[in-house]
Amino acid sequence: MQGRSPQLSMELNRLLLLTSFLLHVKEDRASPQRLVCDNRLIQKYILEAKDMEKRVGQCQALPVLSCPAVLPLVEFSLQQWKSKSNETKRREILCDLSLLVGAATGALGQVSEECGARQLNQLYRHANSFFLLLQTFSWEAGHWEPSCSSHSMEQTHITSIFLTYRQLVQGKLRFFFHDLAKVLCKQGQGASRDPPCGAR
Repeated sequence: MQGRSPQLSMELNRLLLLTSFLLHVKEDRASPQRLVCDNRLIQKYILEAKDMEKRVGQCQALPVLSCPAVLPLVEFSLQQWKSKSNETKRREILCDLSLLVGAATGALGQVSEECGARQLNQLYRHANSFFLLLQTFSWEAGHWEPSCSSHSMEQTHITSIFLTYRQLVQGKLRFFFHDLAKVLCKQGQGASRDPPCGAR
């Protein structure tokens, strides 16, 4: 057998990590600790979010959205964030993801260009996977209901959807998983308890 090319190996690694992520969502709903405790996975999704944002920026002739995308305002104060309960953080991120999934779906209906549609499909899959995953965590009785009061904005540029998603993964989601690791990863997984790396 011939050796695998570096690009093929990278794609296989991505597929394995994504499969691991989806298996946690689909088959391990009561115990998704491995995703939280393995810090490499959230770093992987940050890199993928950056890559999607870069790739869509290289697409040619992206249309201006005739029906604007409604996007969450995902910037946050770290001090205020630390004062919130994990349940409050979870619900806030779910609201953000709900808007992002809806924005990607709406934009897909207005994009015929292959490059943009491919990136939007990838963003939709990733955002929806996080949305499903976060519903497996709950510190209060009952299921999450889509009654969000999160602040939002309207954008007509498709690239804004990718910027918002990258900021969410790099910000709230990364810190949320770091907070969960303090609770769920007490069984000797020291590396996963390290503070999240600073954004580059």
